[in-house]
Amino acid sequence: MTKAASTDLDTDKVVETLNRILELELAGVVRYLHYSFMVFGHHRIPICKWLMEQANESQAHAVLAGEHVTALGGHPSLKIGELLESHRHTVDDILKEAYSHEEVGLAEYRKLLDLAEGRSILLEEYARDQIAAEEWHLAEVKKMMRRDSKA
Repeated sequence: MTKAASTDLDTDKVVETLNRILELELAGVVRYLHYSFMVFGHHRIPICKWLMEQANESQAHAVLAGEHVTALGGHPSLKIGELLESHRHTVDDILKEAYSHEEVGLAEYRKLLDLAEGRSILLEEYARDQIAAEEWHLAEVKKMMRRDSKA
């Protein structure tokens, strides 16, 4: 492989991955808003606040993904990621669904990093920042799902 070939960015694959990320983040907005509507009980206020913050974060992430798509000359997707209604709305069920959704997003950001690594500092740093944010989010959700103080 020549040095020039190792720095060539596969723009089509990158745009495709960014569009999947955009779709997932938009689904996150809808998902977290829906969850916030469905929380009841004495813990409603802090959990709804947290869920709304997650919806806002997903929107910000969607904006970044869309901006990267257009910076590469691509067309941002108008689709939204998969939304499944489980009709299970305990806080534990919501957290499990959120965790699964975030794992899918993390996998897409890792794909982006693989495509960008050594080819685009901008995309590489963006992917790393998003991976760090998603890993932190998963760690938070995991702590929220724990029943005891054991590490």
